[in-house]
Amino acid sequence: MKTAAAALAMLASIVCGGVAQAAEPVDLLLVLAADVSRSIDDKEFELQRKGYAAALTDPRVIAAIVGGQHHAIATSFVEWSGAGDQNVVVDWTVIRDEEAANGMAATILSAPRSFVGRTSISAAIDFAIERMATAPVQADKRIIDISGDGTSNSGRGVTEARDDAVAKGVTINGLAIINTGANPGYAFHTNPPGGLPKYFEDNVIGGPGAFLLVVENFETFADAITRKLMSEIAAASGRWRAASLR
Repeated sequence: MKTAAAALAMLASIVCGGVAQAAEPVDLLLVLAADVSRSIDDKEFELQRKGYAAALTDPRVIAAIVGGQHHAIATSFVEWSGAGDQNVVVDWTVIRDEEAANGMAATILSAPRSFVGRTSISAAIDFAIERMATAPVQADKRIIDISGDGTSNSGRGVTEARDDAVAKGVTINGLAIINTGANPGYAFHTNPPGGLPKYFEDNVIGGPGAFLLVVENFETFADAITRKLMSEIAAASGRWRAASLR
C-alpha cells in the first residue's frame, strides 16, 4: 500500500509540473531596510535613496557580486517607519550583472516615499525576517541591513527582535546615520545617551560577522553603503572579513 501511495504522489507531482527542484543558490540573501521615519526630512530621504541606488550600481559592488562562488546575490529593498509601517519597494531581485542592478536602482529612485512616522527598528527586523521566507532562491548567508538615524520608539523591544533573528541564523548589520540636521525636538531620539553608534552596537546588530558603520551625515551615505555592500558580499564568499570595516 505504501508503494502504491508513493507512486500516486510521484504521478501527481509530474502532472502538476514535474518533481520540485532545489531553489537556485546565490551567495547572499540581503534585505536592505531603510529608515523613512519623520526625523528624516525630504532632502535627507532623497540623499538616502540616491545612496542606495548608487551603491547597487557601483562597479566595485558588481565586481564583488560577480567574484562570488555563485556569481549572484538576491536582495530586497524595504522602507520602514512605525510598528505597522513596512513596505516592499523592490521585491526579491537576483543581481548578477549591471542590467539587474540598474533596474533595481531605477525602481528605488522612482518609487514614492513610503512613510513619515515613528521608528520601530524591531518591526523592521521582524518584517525582514518574513521577507527572507519568501525568497525564491537560497543562500547560506542571510543578512538584514538596517539603516537608521535614531532609536527604536515603537513596537516591541528591539533586542527581542534582534535575538529572534539571530536565533534563526540571520545576521543584522547596522548603518548608524548621525543626523546633524534633525529637528531639535528629536535630539534624544537621534542622539541617545552614549551616542547612536553605541545604541546600535548594544541593541541592533547581531549574528555571525555582524558589524556597524557610522555615517557622519547624509551626504556621505552613498560611500558608506557602497563600502558596506562590498564587505557583506565579499564576506559571504569568505574572501574578506566584514570586521575590517568596523
